Parts: sequence; C-alpha cells; structure tokens
Amino acid sequence: MIGELRASHPDSSSTTSCSSTASSSNVALQPKRCISYLTMQTLHDMRLSETLCDASIVLPDNGHEFRIHRVIVGSCSEYFRILFTTSVPSEKYHVEIPGIPGSIMEQIIRYAYLRECELTEDTVFDVYAAADFLLMYCLTEHCSVYILDRLRLDNCVTIMLFGRQRASKTLYEKARMFILKNFPLLAQTATSENELLQLEVDDVCQLLADDMLNVREEDTAWEFVLRWIDHDPTKRGKHIHRLMKTVRFGLLNTEYFLDKVKENQYVLASEDTKPLVIEALTFLYDLEMISTKAMKEMKTPAIATPRLPHEVIFTVGGWGEGQSQSIIETYDTRADRWIKIPTEDPAGPRAYYGAAYIGRHLYFVGGYDGVEHFNTCRRFDMVQKDWQEIAPMHCKRCYVSVVALDGKIYAMGGYNGSNRHNSVERYDPQTNQWTLIAPMGSLRSDADACTLNGMIYIAGGFNGHECLNTAEMYDPHTNSWSPLPPMLHRRSGVSCAALGDSVYVVGGFNGLIRLNSCERYDPTTRRWTACKEMYHQRSNFGLEVIDDMLFAIGGYDGVSAIAYVECYSPDANEWLEATDLSMMRSAFRAVTVSCLPNIQDYVHSNKENLINELNQHRHGMRNASNVVVASTSASDIEDELD
Repeated sequence: MIGELRASHPDSSSTTSCSSTASSSNVALQPKRCISYLTMQTLHDMRLSETLCDASIVLPDNGHEFRIHRVIVGSCSEYFRILFTTSVPSEKYHVEIPGIPGSIMEQIIRYAYLRECELTEDTVFDVYAAADFLLMYCLTEHCSVYILDRLRLDNCVTIMLFGRQRASKTLYEKARMFILKNFPLLAQTATSENELLQLEVDDVCQLLADDMLNVREEDTAWEFVLRWIDHDPTKRGKHIHRLMKTVRFGLLNTEYFLDKVKENQYVLASEDTKPLVIEALTFLYDLEMISTKAMKEMKTPAIATPRLPHEVIFTVGGWGEGQSQSIIETYDTRADRWIKIPTEDPAGPRAYYGAAYIGRHLYFVGGYDGVEHFNTCRRFDMVQKDWQEIAPMHCKRCYVSVVALDGKIYAMGGYNGSNRHNSVERYDPQTNQWTLIAPMGSLRSDADACTLNGMIYIAGGFNGHECLNTAEMYDPHTNSWSPLPPMLHRRSGVSCAALGDSVYVVGGFNGLIRLNSCERYDPTTRRWTACKEMYHQRSNFGLEVIDDMLFAIGGYDGVSAIAYVECYSPDANEWLEATDLSMMRSAFRAVTVSCLPNIQDYVHSNKENLINELNQHRHGMRNASNVVVASTSASDIEDELD
C-alpha cells in the first residue's frame, strides 16, 4: 500500500465536530484525520454502489465502465478537472480513455478516492504511465518513490529508460547515477540477457564519457566496449571509433594499451581509429620519457583526465607540530590527491576524537585540545559547509571509539582525564539526545570500532594498566556485548575497519613499539588471521575503506607524527603507496563519505597539472611496470601502425 489519505485541512463540518468534541472531553484534535479518511471511504463505497455518481469512465479497448463522482476524480487529476469544467455537458458524463487496462484504471480511481494503490513491480510502470497521462502528479510521485526504493542492478537500466520516456527527471537521473556508481559490477556481470548490453550506442557513449563513471581502472570501460560490440559485432563494430573517444586511454598502462587496444581486431579493422591510437601512444610514451620537471609543466589532455569519485575520505584536525589542529583534508582517490578544505571549525581544534557520518553531516565526538577533555560534540554540514554544536555526551571522552549504525551515533569508552570508561552512549540526531546503553565488558580508551552486518565490533585499546588484545561485539537488537576471541597482538591506538565480510585491525602500540602488523577477523570462523604488514609503523592514525581497499593515513611512528598514506588490497594481500597528507599529523579519524550532491567541492579541481601524480599512481597503485621504450615520435608511431 502506498498509504492512507491524511488530509491536513478537513472540511468545515469535520473541523466543527472535532472541535466541539475536544472542548467537552479534552480529547486531542487527532480524530479530524480519522474522520477525513472515513469520509473518503464512505464516498468510495458510494462509488462502488454507484450512489450519486455523475459520470462514467469507459475503456473502449475492453468495454469496462467505471461510475465516478466528478468532483472527487477531478480534484486529483488535472486531466479530468479540465475535462469536467470545460467540455460540453454530454462529454462530461461519459469519458472514453483508450489504452489503459481495467485493473490499472481501478487502481487509479481507488487512489483518487483513498490515496491507496496496490503497487507491485509488475504493475507500477503501467500505473505510473496512466497517472502521468491523466496528470495525477501525486500518484506519479508515489510511484517514483516505490520504483526508486527497489532500484537494483537488474532493473536500473529499465528504470533509466522509463524515466527518460516519461520525462521524469527524478527517475532518469537517479537510475543513471546508480548505473554510473555501480558500473564495474554491471559491466562484470554483463551477459546476453543483461540490460546494459541492450543499450543503444548513444546511451553507451554517454555513460562511458561521463566524469562520474565509477571505474578505478580505465580498462573496465574499454573491456565493456568490447563486450558490447561482441554482443552484435556485425552491427556494432562500425561504432568502434565513436566508442574509443569515450575511453581515457591516457590512464591505461602502456603495456595494456599495446596488447589490448592497439592490437584489437575491431581497432585494426577501422582506419578511423588510427589517429586515436597515435594520440594515446604519443602521450603514454612521452609520459614515460619526460623528466619530472618537464612533467609538471605538461597539461593533462582529455584522454588522461581522471574521472570524479563517488566517495571521498575526510580527515579533520588531529595532533601535529606539537599542538591540536583544525585542518580539513579530503582525498580524491581518482586523482590520488589530498585537497585542503577551507571551512575549519570555528570552535577550535580537537584531537583524539571519534567521528562518523550520517547523510550530509559529519559528527565529531569528544576529544582533546591539549588542555581540556571534551564531552562536547560538533556537526559539520558537508553541503551547506557550516558547523553546529549538538548535545553534549554524559561523559567526557577522548581516545573515544565512534561509529554510525542505523542512523544513530555510538560513542564507546574513552578517557576523561582521570579514568578510562567502559560506558557506551548512543546519539539520536532526530531528538538531539544521548542515551546511555549497555556498557562494554572491558574498560577501553584508544580502541577503535567498526560496523559489519548490523553489529558493532570494537578491538584493542588501553585499560589504564596494559594495552589490550581483547575485542567484543555489540548487538543493538539485544543491547548486549559479547566477547570475541583475543587478537594476535596487543594494540592500543589501533585502527579498525570492515572490508568485505571481515573486520581488519591495523597498527597500534603494544606497550613497547608502534606496530605495522595487521590482522583480520572472520565472524563466520571466529578466527583472527595475520595479513601483510604495512610499510610504516603507526598508531593513532586514520583507517578507511574506499574502492574496496584499506587506506592507512598519517599517525605516529614512535618518534614523530607522519604524513605517509598507504593502501591495502585484500585480493593481492599487498600494501601500496599513495600520496601523502599535506602535513604530518596523528590522533585524527578518517571518514569515507559517499553520495554527496556537491562531491565536486571536495575533489581535486586543477586536473591540468596531474601528469606527475598520475604517473606515480600508475607505478605505485597498480604495482606494475610499463614497457620501457626509446624516445618515440608521432611519425615513428604512425610507421609502426602501418
């Protein structure tokens, strides 16, 4: 059911009746709404019994006739309102509407009376189309909500095309953005029945050319081009030149381009592709041979311009240069660059805090500024770019562990300047209130937590006497904590994140040294397993997941704060280097934020000067070596192609 009619302005007789009842018995005015619905139910029953009906809707395709009340249907449909108020009298009483099935018209009329409509995935598109034709804007909006609530990999293309056909900007743009965001999965599962492979060349080109195409490696786009052509090579092979113009070959590995693009059968069969191959090879060869100094002076061509990410990592404040900091940096994974954001918190710096995000808001909980231990909490609106104080916690907490789960913020453990906590409190943004919930089994400060499959996992920390190797899990449905098997190492100042179906615990301090070791917890087997070690020892650092990789950011190595950033690929079980922070700092949290409407405000804007960074990204992030080629001119490449 879409829902019941809830009139905000009942008719005058209902208002009078409810008011008098309330004054005599002190009953709230809520019954007005019930009376409105009961009134409409009565009118609907009158329609079914054809009582006082003054018009008919006839479906000539099947002969169905629906007796209606003009004023009811006309109040909901602009089509009928215009018809009933401007047509000659004979037409007002007998309206023929072809092309709509009887079952769909029944739902349309039911909605007009009751604001109820029994939608299914099989009928919702027909209901939407009929409501759109009849100018029933409320019903098309309800259908849109129903459709978008069920937006999935297997129907996103259908919804995008339907939205375009019905001129629904909401359906079209949201479905299209869903396709762009989930393109790697869609392309990977593309089969002969896959809707993505059924798209026309215009739609394919528009998707592949979009800056928001969410591909970590550009070969994903190229391999989909080939898969799309392979679906019908006789008719689609002729589009190879047009499709190649949408792929950013300058982001590919040179060896891959030579093997998989230049020698491809569709490319070799078309003379039109030759200039594109020359352009790409010239750029890739120049990129390998040019000096670093000259490389910084090169402008990034369109074929090497990074796409925009759908997610960015936020890092705020922390401890660096001997004091707490206010700096905000975001990480653009496509450009492999950190960007300074000028909107610092006017309330001042903080370190050793906890952080999480819900919707468009980043929450910063507790912390320490070098003098005071905070119970205060701040919220940053990433769209409006303003800061707001929210309700304080019951306890002062620095070294606090914070996560977001099901629209609420959880703050666990911490240190108030005198004692460690095992207490936990939960913040509800709707009420702006913190509530104490079940305490943990252990005192913990300097631990870290993450969520996985609706549960909260917290690991490590310091209890005031020793660094901990213990971990526990919270079930919000039972409001209870359960102990987990101990970790392989004691870890305070640790970082924790969920990736795939596992919990990863990284770095920290064991009481003697800072660690570069990592381990992974599998909830199914309840076992901890060692992973590849980081390049750098670190504690009190940021750890976040983006592009299915763990990013370890900054921290303290036992001597000083560091700016090093590295990322871990579980598939390869390898750590790879990424671009450093702009300053050495520790004691901050990293938060990955997705689906911001203004994501461009937090990514690298000067993409013309990214050649050097892209080259480092190619050799570092891919961990692959390109073919070493002698100085090559465009004419040499042309000869090679001939």
